[in-house]
Amino acid sequence: MSAILAGLFYAAAAVLVAGVAWRIRQYAGTPAPLKIPTTPAPTTTGGVALRMAREVVLFESLFKASLWTWLFGWTFHAGLALVLARHLRYFTDPVWGWVAFIQPFGVYAGFAMAAGLAGLWARRFLVDRVRYISTPSDHLMLALLLAIAATGLAMKYLAHTDVVAVKSFFLGLLVFQVRELPADPVLALHLGLVSALMLVFPFSKLLHAPGLFFSPGRNQVDNPRESRHLAEWAARLESK
Repeated sequence: MSAILAGLFYAAAAVLVAGVAWRIRQYAGTPAPLKIPTTPAPTTTGGVALRMAREVVLFESLFKASLWTWLFGWTFHAGLALVLARHLRYFTDPVWGWVAFIQPFGVYAGFAMAAGLAGLWARRFLVDRVRYISTPSDHLMLALLLAIAATGLAMKYLAHTDVVAVKSFFLGLLVFQVRELPADPVLALHLGLVSALMLVFPFSKLLHAPGLFFSPGRNQVDNPRESRHLAEWAARLESK
């Protein structure tokens, strides 16, 4: 099992890095021929940076659009960020001070992550207009994320695993050594689900994470009167 999961993680990491890099290159190379910031929009570069920061940290536009969706979405993402930060203890030796500090909070963040996901999934069944546009892939992504959260919490509260051996396994992967994992079916399921998420991430709607930074409605300065906007290809044609 250790060898299989090690190979799966190497393959998933390669697909994740290459896939996200490829999609970011696509986003960066897509021309934006029009000046289309979503108004009211900032008129300076600093204002755009501040707007993007509010969007990334606070989900500002979602808060204005739907309070319940914002609540569930922000709870899930905040919980996920803290859970991911907590998991850094498996990849660092010695563990960084701030990672050790957030360990107790990371446990409760797992419950917040699961609660947010449950709310987002319920919304796709209970809200008519959302149910109408929901596809099987939407439900599968939510089910996958919720299963990851559930198996992670299960290892903490129901079926304890040898975390020292787990850390040894991942530290070994960093130096291309395959070390033994505990013979724990819940752990194997959890790691398999995480690998599956890494494999599908570059090809799913979850890629909105980096895609947000390339949205013309968010990253453009609202200065069409002061500065003429030209896409790169149009600027090259004009210079000839």
